[in-house]
Amino acid sequence: MILGCIADDFTGATDLAALLVRAQVPVSLRIGLPDAAAPAPAANGVEVIALKIRSIPPDQAVAQALAALDWLQAAGARHVYWKYCSTFDSTARGNIGPVARALMDRMGAGRTLYVPSFPENGRRVFMGNMFVHRQPLAESPMKDHPLNPMTDSDLCRVLRPQLGDGAAVGLIDWPTIRRGAEAILQAIGSGPAHLICDAIDDADLAALAQAARDMRLLTGGSAFARHLPDAWRAAGRLDPASAAGAPPKMPKGPAIVLSGSCSAMTRRQVANFAAQAPVLKLDALRLASGDDGGMAECIAAQIGAGRTCMIQGTAEPAEVAAAQAALGVEKAGELVELALARAARIARNHGATRFVVAGGETSGAITNALGITALRVGAEIAPGVPWCAGQDAGGPLAVALKSGNFGDEDFFARALEQAG
Repeated sequence: MILGCIADDFTGATDLAALLVRAQVPVSLRIGLPDAAAPAPAANGVEVIALKIRSIPPDQAVAQALAALDWLQAAGARHVYWKYCSTFDSTARGNIGPVARALMDRMGAGRTLYVPSFPENGRRVFMGNMFVHRQPLAESPMKDHPLNPMTDSDLCRVLRPQLGDGAAVGLIDWPTIRRGAEAILQAIGSGPAHLICDAIDDADLAALAQAARDMRLLTGGSAFARHLPDAWRAAGRLDPASAAGAPPKMPKGPAIVLSGSCSAMTRRQVANFAAQAPVLKLDALRLASGDDGGMAECIAAQIGAGRTCMIQGTAEPAEVAAAQAALGVEKAGELVELALARAARIARNHGATRFVVAGGETSGAITNALGITALRVGAEIAPGVPWCAGQDAGGPLAVALKSGNFGDEDFFARALEQAG
């Protein structure tokens, strides 16, 4: 295969797969670590392995990422891509840095690039600082992220402590990138092993891809990966006629919206959709006492009658803080995740075939709860958010896994309309 990818959550994996489909390469999206019986990869295609490792302890994240790397290398991956969120979601411990370093060591890669920018979705890096639209990362709603609050916009400062041992982190700045691939190559060759890269538009990402096309390990968001096939085609390493194939058909039937993200955009999306469909809001404190607000009865009444409903654990920052103070950060999030996963199973048992899910951790919990092991990527609803076709024990189903801040305010309604 031309490229093997390791994604740190399930929304990130579908985001990456969608943009690589745009790049006209065959993409296979596998949920969790493939086993020995997994089908062989497509020639000149891309394999994306979706893991749920963004917020787990670093040693566990590293172990899973290395297992995925071993499978990809055994399957013949010529290049490997470590995909994380375009807002560099992480803590002082990781997991972006620890996984990148472990992959470098296992592959014998002397250098790698970190390119999280996704200009189409308003994520840009300039002089090493991340911006979300016009706001520095540390002043954006990401500062209130319930699991990985981002309180520093300088990505070199964010990454350095994750690598440990006094590892040097360099910057390939925007003036260098605007001078083109040759200047970028010189900066790579003279810089330290870990290099944060500026990028404010797709021309910057294309230049970086051209300069980095020989590197065996690369890291970043989905937008950088989207430009790699074009760089390999220009070098004669990828068939110009290779294509993603026809998009899969999505099954018809009842739909449910399951929202666990507490991002600013998802909160607006939930409010927008609440005016159009029945909504049940979960509360972590009530869940801790065994009260889910009659979730099963609500789902049975709506889905059983062929109507759409929404179950949401989305909450305002003050509500999240209160639940975390009372229950602990991990417990508060886990209670909502488990409830939403249970909601997905109940909805499926009542005939739901379409699932719109908001939030990376939520998407992982729900996809695992439904027993989905592979997805085929369909049309994008919004940049980086495609409908995907899958299968569980009950037959065909469709899922749209949305990263918290992606999409416009009417995203949920548009998703359901697009899927028919």
